[in-house]
Amino acid sequence: MASEVYDKVDVATADYDYTLSINAQGNVTEDIDDNQVVNRGMDNSREVVTVAPPIYYVSWAWAQLSSTDSGTIYDLYFDDDKAKRKARSFKWSGHDGHTYVVAFASTLTRKGNSVNRWGLPGIKLEILGKILDA
Repeated sequence: MASEVYDKVDVATADYDYTLSINAQGNVTEDIDDNQVVNRGMDNSREVVTVAPPIYYVSWAWAQLSSTDSGTIYDLYFDDDKAKRKARSFKWSGHDGHTYVVAFASTLTRKGNSVNRWGLPGIKLEILGKILDA
């Protein structure tokens, strides 16, 4: 049986009721922070302390976006009533067909050779929960 992040996170409600649905581009990476500390004894024995449940992240680079899509993301990131950079959560239509509640986990950088074609490298979202599939 296949398992994915959707199966591991709880249902959540976003701070800002908006769904980001601009498709990820290129390689998508899912990272998991285990939130565990491994202590080693003098005899190389292990003691593992689980501090908190895992934290799930997803990242990719938008290589090229229209000025409209780039502006949508830029506004979402910086507007205090929306994502407020990393402070507030929103919904994201994920690369795996599910909708998640996420927050930005990276700073925002735009680069491009024209204001009509922007790239946003290094986008990273923290997955805080999920929206149940219909």
